[in-house]
Amino acid sequence: MPAPIEIGQGEDPRVVLGRVVHQQRIRLGISQEDLADQVGLDRTYVSGIERGIRNPTLLVLLRLAQALGVPAGRLLEEKTGSAGPQLTSA
Repeated sequence: MPAPIEIGQGEDPRVVLGRVVHQQRIRLGISQEDLADQVGLDRTYVSGIERGIRNPTLLVLLRLAQALGVPAGRLLEEKTGSAGPQLTSA
């Protein structure tokens, strides 16, 4: 049986996601309410994503990426383009 995959010692991926969503939303000049409407979420859920306290589903990630006009993988990367948290085998 393969070893389980664990999140490395880097920053919580929810925090990275939240920061990137916030940056992209501001870049587009849209409010949390506007983004929430485009994605089909409540504004408070978008706020929770941006604060790194929500754990959105894959479908929500894909919708966010589409609304923000970026590839889905970009949502898990820092602005510098470096990869987000690394996955390692246990």
